[in-house]
Amino acid sequence: MIVIIDYAMGNLGSVVNMFKKIGEQAIISSDIETIRQADKLILPGVGAFDSGMKKLQERGLISVLNSKVLEDGTPVLGLCLGMQLLTRCSEEGQLPGLGWLDAETIRFKPDATNSTLKVPHMGWNSLRICQSHPLLNGFETEPRFYFVHSYYVTCADPQNILAQTHYGEEFTSVVGKGNILGVQFHPEKSHKFGMRLLRNFVEWVQ
Repeated sequence: MIVIIDYAMGNLGSVVNMFKKIGEQAIISSDIETIRQADKLILPGVGAFDSGMKKLQERGLISVLNSKVLEDGTPVLGLCLGMQLLTRCSEEGQLPGLGWLDAETIRFKPDATNSTLKVPHMGWNSLRICQSHPLLNGFETEPRFYFVHSYYVTCADPQNILAQTHYGEEFTSVVGKGNILGVQFHPEKSHKFGMRLLRNFVEWVQ
């Protein structure tokens, strides 16, 4: 059972519809018992870092998520803000993140060499795959995904960087550490590439 975490911060319907397009069922839930029974988890996200952490806390979800991910080893995929919440902290807010990755979230800062860079980074962009992973299977040519974000993740451990994207500079667009995965883009808005990535997540066996 794939459970999409409902904490009122994501394109939940769009994510469910993308799973339907690949012939898979995913359910949206904030129910703790349902989450405990999940085989795989999706942590979506649209909005601000502190708001996301507050919503998770208000719904009493942090403890069950820590148990599922850190103790049980349940595969989890963070989407956009959901990926950023996997980190220790963000320049966008004051609250600590989930801290599942030794990483932090920082803002794009255009400098003299790319002063025309628009923030947020919005639109289609490609991935440069840094290391092989089942999540990225089948992308022989550079896959393109839809991004909307002003902040990005920096990892202390380069082994956690699965793919990067160029926008004024190279930034991490896919992370992975054991059962924990995250993507900075929106696979639910990325057509065939998004469907392939979600299919890979469904079929992924550690």
